[in-house]
Amino acid sequence: MTDFSYQLYSSRNAGPLDQTLEMLAQAGYASVEGFGGLYEKLGASELDAFRAQIDAAGLKMPTGHFSLDVVERDPDRAIAIARALGMEALYVPFLMPADRPTDAKGWAEFGTRLARAGAPIRAAGFGFGWHNHDFEFKPLADGTLPMAHILEAEDLDWEADIAWITRGGADPLDWLSRHGNRITAAHVKDIAPEGEKADEDGWADVGTGVMDWPRLLEALRHDSKAAHFVMEHDNPSDDARFARRSIENARKL
Repeated sequence: MTDFSYQLYSSRNAGPLDQTLEMLAQAGYASVEGFGGLYEKLGASELDAFRAQIDAAGLKMPTGHFSLDVVERDPDRAIAIARALGMEALYVPFLMPADRPTDAKGWAEFGTRLARAGAPIRAAGFGFGWHNHDFEFKPLADGTLPMAHILEAEDLDWEADIAWITRGGADPLDWLSRHGNRITAAHVKDIAPEGEKADEDGWADVGTGVMDWPRLLEALRHDSKAAHFVMEHDNPSDDARFARRSIENARKL
């Protein structure tokens, strides 16, 4: 049976963190994934307290998202945070629209930039890579896709957000078959049927939407290096409902 993690960004609008961690532990999650807003500005003692909360809930935090700014400007800081919280791999998750390249050359250079920024992190013994959204799968003027150019860079892992690949207009199974050896973690999320769940930005609890998760999980397990399966919903109206229903459904797959 797959042990599922949970991206804490899904509960950013919920109650106190310790209550969220306890809710997740009771729902059956083995671990959580952090994001920069939780820890990038914490001091050493605050990081220790955060780690104590995770430990008290019986959870781990093997993966975390970090801003490109912190990774590039102060990799030692990113490494210290990762060590304090027990992480194994770090992923940069986003690039603001104004900062996104507009052609193939620019995206290839961005991939090289990411790999260069992650070199000290890899040297410290951590995995390092990129986490996608949908914009990496929107065709450029020459018909190529930004994600393909990002992956031209060596020494760069990929945390594949499967539903965002679909929203970008690409076939996640195709990308898994061609680039599974680069995928070290995956986000497990679902898309609501067209016209539904507008109040949740069109996302759905895993197993209740249109994503073919039986096939996708099988492909991830057999055709990729994914060691972490991270449940996420970008805007749940009830994070506890999402957490509970999603792991219940995913465990049947």
